[in-house]
Amino acid sequence: MSGPPKKRSLTLRGHRTSVSLEDEFWAEFRAIASRLDQPINALAAEIDAKRTLETGLASAVRLFVLADLQARVSAARASDAALTAEPQPVSPPADI
Repeated sequence: MSGPPKKRSLTLRGHRTSVSLEDEFWAEFRAIASRLDQPINALAAEIDAKRTLETGLASAVRLFVLADLQARVSAARASDAALTAEPQPVSPPADI
């Protein structure tokens, strides 16, 4: 673990703001933006627009990162399961 959250500067729809995130969440958030070929400020603005008023921006970013990682793990597991599944015997058609 890297320690306490650090303030990171963002610009959301032309307004400067900051979000306090741990190094690991910030690094993963930047990696997701890169993978989506999207500027980090644009991705943060999307997350900001979708969050509820009760959810802080830092929490919304953390939940976004977590959801992305969970989706990728689930997809990888499904892919692994498909690759390791036993082939099922195919019955000949009944009319033969």
